[in-house]
Amino acid sequence: MPIAVDIDVMLAKRKMSVGELAERVGITPANLAVLKNGRAKAVRFATLAALCEALDCQPGDLLRWEADAPRTAGAERTADAAGS
Repeated sequence: MPIAVDIDVMLAKRKMSVGELAERVGITPANLAVLKNGRAKAVRFATLAALCEALDCQPGDLLRWEADAPRTAGAERTADAAGS
């Protein structure tokens, strides 16, 4: 997944537990763990805003983009065909 989640980094910086953050944000610790471990497919802006408020941070402190593996030859061919 090209989006990395750094909630655990901010938790450590704020010396806050997962349970405390979940309570402040209003989500279950299990759902917070899904976000924290990068298994979520999406996050609502309202949840992201609540996380930022509770952790006193910016969205970029919690989420970052990581480049995936290089494109495959098949992906390049598809892009070339679209341009023809």
